[in-house]
Amino acid sequence: MRMPPFTLHTPDNLAKAIALAAELDSFDWISGGTDLLPNYKWKLNAKPDVISLSKVKELTALSGTVIGAMVRIHDLVGNEDVHPLIRETAGTIASVMIRRSATVGGNICLDTRCYWFNQTEEWRRSIDWCHKCDCDTGADCRVIPNQNTLCVATYQADLAAAFIALDATIHLASASGARSMPFADFFELDGMTRNVLKQGELVTHVTLPDDAKNWQGAYQKLRLRETWDFPEAGVAAAWKIEAGGISDLRIATTGCESIPGDHSDLAQEALAEWAGKDSIRSLAEGVRKAVKPVSNTYFPPAYRRKMLRVLTRRALAPLEHL
Repeated sequence: MRMPPFTLHTPDNLAKAIALAAELDSFDWISGGTDLLPNYKWKLNAKPDVISLSKVKELTALSGTVIGAMVRIHDLVGNEDVHPLIRETAGTIASVMIRRSATVGGNICLDTRCYWFNQTEEWRRSIDWCHKCDCDTGADCRVIPNQNTLCVATYQADLAAAFIALDATIHLASASGARSMPFADFFELDGMTRNVLKQGELVTHVTLPDDAKNWQGAYQKLRLRETWDFPEAGVAAAWKIEAGGISDLRIATTGCESIPGDHSDLAQEALAEWAGKDSIRSLAEGVRKAVKPVSNTYFPPAYRRKMLRVLTRRALAPLEHL
């Protein structure tokens, strides 16, 4: 497959990147390129200009509480300063080869996926396109027909669930200035809009709370193959243990809907009357009921929901006897 033509820009600092973005009408940011470049080859919403962030050193900070957008996924896995839940989650992403190129910001901003959309241009032309890449045909959604207002493509990145479970904050920058928000608030329930990024805005870094080191956690993932594949369902759990008991608990999911899910309200309800294994079973069932996948990935929705219950119980297994 041939790459469509585009102009590549390589600013060497954040200020230049933001200024350049303000000048261009239609462009994409590129970090590691492991998602964007395959999409371009498949003619999926390619832009005439692409701004590379590979030389922007301000985005490479990495410590126990700060993770820059241009940090490679592979660097998370092997860094002892990174929170264990983040390291564990990063180690499940794709393959070693991809993790050496893929970045934290790219994983966070991963394009939503759907088997009607993530196909070659020839394949999509044969079925008359879809709402997410209609090529000006006014095509309808192939998954839920006759609504043509909302894209239900699935968000299938891993790190978001871990960041939500750890109550992380995401930081953005543009020509209008910098802003930040709780990580879960970054996403918008639309497979085309995906997140709150405005024109010319980018993710700069993610920060964890100062007490993140006091939290433990686990990540469980369903996928077709043990390496390479995107999650069909993912569950991240984080908890704090004080005085021999659980003092706080958070749950997040990914890979099932157009945005990752924050189920910490369900976790708090379970924690209020914690009864070990019984509470875990009840919480896992609550997560299953809260998530509503659609038929646009390899595994059917009913199976993915069922497996969310299983994954939640596995993630919380260390808490069974507390």
